[in-house]
Amino acid sequence: MTVKEVLHNAEEKMKKAQEAVMREFSEIRTGRASPTLVEGLHVDYYGTPMLLKQLAAISVPDAHLIVIQPWDATAIVEIEKAIMKSNLGITPSNDGKIIRLAVPPLSKERRQELVKVVHKMSEEGRISLRTIRRDAKEALEKLEKDKVISEDDKFRGIDELQKHVDKYIAKVDELLKNKEKEVLEF
Repeated sequence: MTVKEVLHNAEEKMKKAQEAVMREFSEIRTGRASPTLVEGLHVDYYGTPMLLKQLAAISVPDAHLIVIQPWDATAIVEIEKAIMKSNLGITPSNDGKIIRLAVPPLSKERRQELVKVVHKMSEEGRISLRTIRRDAKEALEKLEKDKVISEDDKFRGIDELQKHVDKYIAKVDELLKNKEKEVLEF
């Protein structure tokens, strides 16, 4: 393995860590209806866990309503159970064919709680980025110890690695700032 390969692998993992933070942020409700609130829910469909978006059409007719129309009407009960088990805090109502989720506006206290949750998620993202950095740094040190690369190459690689980490931490911080603003606006 070369320095370039170690850095490339680390950057790929960092991209995935940033995408995971984005995915988690998309599941935080901001008082506006969005399909991303429910499409990642796991529904027990005939004993097999499936994503809700694979079982139903999800639409948002207005800012405070999500409509879920299962392709198989028999799945409606399981979809409702999955929504109730999730921590969305929304009670579904169904008419036998479709499920409606009325997204209530958030209280100021709930917004503050969500900001804390978002901060915790972003910190977890930063921690995973630092873990990736540590692993890549150890790999570079091992390459130097095994005499595959020189000490200078190791230090150049570590410097490049730190630049990648700084770039992805800045991206996570930007995501946090935007999500925090979105959660706090009425």
